[in-house]
Amino acid sequence: MEENGKNIVKTDEGAKDGQTKCPKCGATDISLNVKTGKLRCNFCRHEFEVQKFDEILDNDIENLKGEVIGSGASNIEADSKDMITLKCTSCGAEVVIDTASTTVARCHWCRNTLSINQQIPNGAVPDTVLPFKISKQDAKIAIENFVGKRKFFAHPQFKKEFSTDNVMGVYLPYMIVDANAHARLVGQGEHEIRRYTVKHGDSSTTYYDAELYDVEREFDIAIDDLTVESSKDKLSNDKNKTNNIINSIMPFDTENCVKWDSNYIKGYTSEKRDINIEELKPIVNEQCKDVARHSANSTLEYYDRGVKWGAESLDIKGQKWVSAYLPVWLYSYLEKKGNTNLLHYVAVNARTKETMGSVPIHKPKLLFISF
Repeated sequence: MEENGKNIVKTDEGAKDGQTKCPKCGATDISLNVKTGKLRCNFCRHEFEVQKFDEILDNDIENLKGEVIGSGASNIEADSKDMITLKCTSCGAEVVIDTASTTVARCHWCRNTLSINQQIPNGAVPDTVLPFKISKQDAKIAIENFVGKRKFFAHPQFKKEFSTDNVMGVYLPYMIVDANAHARLVGQGEHEIRRYTVKHGDSSTTYYDAELYDVEREFDIAIDDLTVESSKDKLSNDKNKTNNIINSIMPFDTENCVKWDSNYIKGYTSEKRDINIEELKPIVNEQCKDVARHSANSTLEYYDRGVKWGAESLDIKGQKWVSAYLPVWLYSYLEKKGNTNLLHYVAVNARTKETMGSVPIHKPKLLFISF
């Protein structure tokens, strides 16, 4: 489907709101089995897997042209509603779901589970989801180990109040971007040809001679699964928040993403996407340039004194954008500092168990030890 020169791919083709039934017994009480990454019927215990997302969209990045957008990544409509009414297909009752906080609910009459799988224009339903793989118990141990290594300088109040009981599993909104680009880098590089030391009385100075070269690199590059946050809150530089630590637990194994199904997020919280592609393009383009510079490094061994790029250009021939939910275990702590509050987070990548976070420091102790 063409829209304003963009190719919109309907990633929710065939999806229906209402009941997702177990293919074996027909029950609707379905949830994620973290150990296997599959959906499990809580009635007959049958496990099944949703289609891998890579099978839905063409993944030929080298021949990607123009702008391809998953329908879940389309612009958020300001007048779209969060409150959605579904009719239960078992008993006919109408059930209201607040998509700002969840996409699943139980019918209050027959107790069947209802879910939203069709995309609505408010950013609540993504194209794809990466299931949880790390259990809550393993995440709690990872957070305890992370904080334990930093307790010596931690604030006494934090040490007194620290508990992993409030650890929560949350799906955070991301854009996954593929790019087919042409990069051109122009600069100067130095190659050392001689190094010598000259004594000046009791001291000495080391000198080097180097040859200076004009350096140019020009190449095509295919960038696969670049991930960028699609939440304004996480992209902000608010000094009273430390949630930018989410970037430190990347990357995610996004090649294992599956087609969106609300049952994957049952039992977890989720955060709705609130930013559009046009606002993310400058960030993505800068990250693509970083990837291009890094790719050029393997051809620069001769310039052992380094290369300074003076001009850079990146021509994007094709881009593909899809909206995704990626899984994180999150511990939060509110530190009160006079009239301001500082939020600290410890996050665990729920696929790799990579852990990073912020622990409030007891500054008097730190200064005393430093002195």
